[in-house]
Amino acid sequence: MVLEPLHIGTLTLDPILVGLVLAGLVVLALAVLAVVLIVHLGRRKHEASKQDAQLGELRVRLQTLAEISVSRHGELARAVNERLDRMTHKVGTDLNDTARKTHDSISKLNERLAVIDTAQKNLTDLSSNMVTLQEILANKQARGAFGQGRMEAIVKDGLPIGAYTFQATLSNGKRPDCLLHMPNTPAGVVIDAKFPLEGFEAFRTARREEEKKLASQRVRVDVGKHIEAMAERYFIAGETQDTAILFVPSEAISADLSEHFPDIVQKAHRARIFICAPNMLMLAVQTMQAILKDVQMREQAHLIQREVATLMEDMGRFRDRVLDLQRHFGQANGDIEKILTSADKITKRGQKIERLDFEDEAKAALARKNGVSAASSAQMQPGADKTQPRAGEAQPRAGQTGSAKPAAQLPRTPKDSQPRSTGPRIIRQADLLAGD
Repeated sequence: MVLEPLHIGTLTLDPILVGLVLAGLVVLALAVLAVVLIVHLGRRKHEASKQDAQLGELRVRLQTLAEISVSRHGELARAVNERLDRMTHKVGTDLNDTARKTHDSISKLNERLAVIDTAQKNLTDLSSNMVTLQEILANKQARGAFGQGRMEAIVKDGLPIGAYTFQATLSNGKRPDCLLHMPNTPAGVVIDAKFPLEGFEAFRTARREEEKKLASQRVRVDVGKHIEAMAERYFIAGETQDTAILFVPSEAISADLSEHFPDIVQKAHRARIFICAPNMLMLAVQTMQAILKDVQMREQAHLIQREVATLMEDMGRFRDRVLDLQRHFGQANGDIEKILTSADKITKRGQKIERLDFEDEAKAALARKNGVSAASSAQMQPGADKTQPRAGEAQPRAGQTGSAKPAAQLPRTPKDSQPRSTGPRIIRQADLLAGD
């Protein structure tokens, strides 16, 4: 087979030569590739050893890091446990404190609730009482009985029995609620407790201005008619005073009357009728009580003077008896002083007896014995008609006769002539009386 030459443009190439050149190039490329592979494998071994060293170092570091992590984890776990314990203890303490405070608050709340229940009960009772009072005030008869009861209680508390009469009948047939008896006159003071309250109730419950105006007009009409009726019924010359009392059973109504209806008050004053609330009526009753006491004191003035005179006589007798008692006390003091003087003398003599020296007494007795012997010799001499007491012996007492033989001259036994012993001797009464 004959290869044809290759024509590239104007250039003609031999196919065999081209094949050889290409084969040489392939062989050169393979050689270069082999060299590159050998170099690369050498580098790979060096890098592998280097990587093994780095891996070992990295393994050591990882192991150290693991140990550090374990220790840090243990410390962290311990710290977390301690903090959890502290938090648990604190939470438990806070819960106990909160529970205690809650219990105390609940206890106080229960106490306050009990107080509130009691207050609510009292309010309920008060509401029922107010309803009852409203029912009483709504009924004329019940209202009159209510005012009559309050007025009677005030009068009974302030005045003695006999100074007042309830539902007394006058000469014109009218019966006032109370008649106060004045001293030194038969005319009494009339008290009326039937105050009209319907208009005041309407005035209190009115909300609009027109309603209040109508209620005010009704109050003026009702109270004015009642004042005129009292002046016509209860003013009787010689039987009642020219002044009467209209009792209002409520301080609030009296204040409203004085504040909002001064014309009615002036009209009552002109009619000599005084509108009195419970406090004013109590003051009037106490004033009348003082007047009654003063009148009774004047009526009993002579009895008081007689009792004072009797009291002065009793005081005179009391003074005389005190003076007698003082004189007896003076005599008793003198007797006590004499007794004290005798006691002092007895005490001194007892002290003198306690201070006796028995040896000195023995010597004095021996001296007295020698003196007695000499006296006996002198008595035997002629002309001796009197017996002289020996030295140291007791003198005869006052009131004794000269012939009385002294106690010191009693007959002596032969033992008296013998010398006495130096021991204790018996002290005789005569020696004590002589002061030895």
